[in-house]
Amino acid sequence: MTEKIIVLSNTGSLAEARKIAHALIDGKLAACVNIVPGVESIYWWQHKVEAAAEWMIVVKTLRSKFDAVQETIRALHSYDLPECITLAIEGGLPEYLQWIRDSIES
Repeated sequence: MTEKIIVLSNTGSLAEARKIAHALIDGKLAACVNIVPGVESIYWWQHKVEAAAEWMIVVKTLRSKFDAVQETIRALHSYDLPECITLAIEGGLPEYLQWIRDSIES
């Protein structure tokens, strides 16, 4: 299992995305959080097809921090069921991958 992961979550507003991003960075739970505007989501919710404009947050962190990242997202998110999924980082520029670790653990 890889140590470095990306956590994805979509939010309902830019302000919410920024609030979560700052909490993760200030808490040393992530090295970087990208906020991606213009996400359109089409999904099933309560037996209906819904659509929403959203802002995606892309969180670069360590697997050991995932529980705390997840708790932070849950606590600050406005959705009843926020997306919070992980993707393993299988490779990358070695210096960048080291920077992720150093940023969180320093």
